[in-house]
Amino acid sequence: MVDEIKAAAKVGDSLGGVAEVLAYGVPVGLGSHVHWDRKLDALLAQALMSIQAVKGVEIGDGFEVAGLRGSDAHDPIHWDADGRRYRRHTTRAGGVEGGISIGELVVARAAMKPLATLNKPVLTTVDVASKEETVSFKERTDVTAVPAMGVVAETMVALVLAGEALRKFGGDSVAELVRNRDGYLADLAAGPVGG
Repeated sequence: MVDEIKAAAKVGDSLGGVAEVLAYGVPVGLGSHVHWDRKLDALLAQALMSIQAVKGVEIGDGFEVAGLRGSDAHDPIHWDADGRRYRRHTTRAGGVEGGISIGELVVARAAMKPLATLNKPVLTTVDVASKEETVSFKERTDVTAVPAMGVVAETMVALVLAGEALRKFGGDSVAELVRNRDGYLADLAAGPVGG
């Protein structure tokens, strides 16, 4: 990555790229399978798309699985006897199914386009006074904003997850929120009522 940035800087060009955000320890049940505006994957996509110059968002292997057959595109469910829970060994769905977190790693990627400001005048444009075609002038610019965008993307994912945790577990204090979350997780670990 560093070599590509240096090479682009030498010729006065810019670079885009993809930042991947991984969220560990996300509990089962954040989001909604019923409400279109509360689906966790949709909230993550909206938050990431709101970042300046982001032009694509992928949850899990979204773009890759679109070209696969169903038998290869899903995350098979396995029983983890040691953990006494159902698990998925892959993250093709990005830890979100049906708009709800599944208790596995949440994976989201944001694709940023190259910066439009360049250190060489090559982009065609129009002179607003004469309406003649011309080239853009040389501007001071960074080669890429992807590393900074990655930090912002992490923050946006954290905000979405925190908001959904607040919605699910509620409370008037952090202590109450944690108590509610712990009780919820204990109920999940106990298994179905009467089971």
